[in-house]
Amino acid sequence: MVMSLKVLLCTFITLNFISTVLCIKCWNCRSSNDPKCADPFDNSTVPITDCKQEKGLRHLPGLRPSMCRKIRQKVNGEWRYIRDCAYLGEVGIQGDERFCLMRTGTYNIFVEYCTCNSKDGCNSATLKNPSVLFTYIVFTICIFYTM
Repeated sequence: MVMSLKVLLCTFITLNFISTVLCIKCWNCRSSNDPKCADPFDNSTVPITDCKQEKGLRHLPGLRPSMCRKIRQKVNGEWRYIRDCAYLGEVGIQGDERFCLMRTGTYNIFVEYCTCNSKDGCNSATLKNPSVLFTYIVFTICIFYTM
């Protein structure tokens, strides 16, 4: 009985280190409507949105947003920022939120997509998830010291 309680305690502690997102809250703004949405980001007037409350998209029925996205685009020399819930895409580049996907086009167009799901409001800055190895080490140490 004592051993199973220790394993349960270790599991609880380890799960607190894991950043799993079942629903996420994201900043929701456009710099064309609110200049505080641009970088550096000032969230004092910007609402944070619970993405599970989003209506959904008509062309993607049944798909719910599971990430946050920040889009920075330069169109004809003017910088614009959009922060919102994201329905599709991958987190960062190969899962690393520190890196954003960049695209350029003709007629002086530049777009940068930063997608994250590490924690609520992560589309204000980039954050890093704990690695699987780190989580495993914490769990192993916890089990070892409770025996």
